[in-house]
Amino acid sequence: MQDILSKYQTVLEADVTTWFEVGQVSDFLENSGACIKYKDKQIAVYNFARTEKWYACQNMCPHKMENVLALGMIGDKDDIPKVACPMHKKNFSLEDGSNLGGEDYKIATYPVKIDNGNVYIGFSD
Repeated sequence: MQDILSKYQTVLEADVTTWFEVGQVSDFLENSGACIKYKDKQIAVYNFARTEKWYACQNMCPHKMENVLALGMIGDKDDIPKVACPMHKKNFSLEDGSNLGGEDYKIATYPVKIDNGNVYIGFSD
């Protein structure tokens, strides 16, 4: 199972080598998630309209290895934007992927940029 998770590594904006276009802003519901595919990865994308920010992370919850995070509820915990796994209610920071419940596992996060109405996610592979 670690092999599956190892393909998901957080990418910082400074390390982006590819900005992958995933659609137009109008393709994404506000305050909700959607799943896109990049190579062999499933990536969850969130239009967090309340804060006017966009986030992307791996779609796979590392708790039970299910590709469900795009269906999770977004919100905040102590002013940290987060997603809650819809199956197990584990909360992860959308900023750095940390587990907000203090458990060991975390998720990979990716930078998002909006350019001319298009949504891009940054990758380094």
